[in-house]
Amino acid sequence: MLLNKAGKTVDEKSVSAVLEAAGVAVDAAKVKSLIAALDGVDVEKVIAESSVVAAAPAAGAAPAAEAAAPAAAPKKEEAPVADASAGLAGLF
Repeated sequence: MLLNKAGKTVDEKSVSAVLEAAGVAVDAAKVKSLIAALDGVDVEKVIAESSVVAAAPAAGAAPAAEAAAPAAAPKKEEAPVADASAGLAGLF
């Protein structure tokens, strides 16, 4: 996607260069497989479709977070740490 956005050719050499620049060990077989899988794929179309799908869960998650917020508001007081460790002393 980075190469496509930059207007560069998405080929083995450019993908390897991006991976090396990121400090990733390049596996030539995987790069070759990726380039073969992308052959004939309209990257812009895939990006547009995936951004629509990715936005859907975010919209659905907001009401769930709002519903959980009131339940989390009341907090129980925690027992002092000294009390918890005093009970453990009898085990040793």
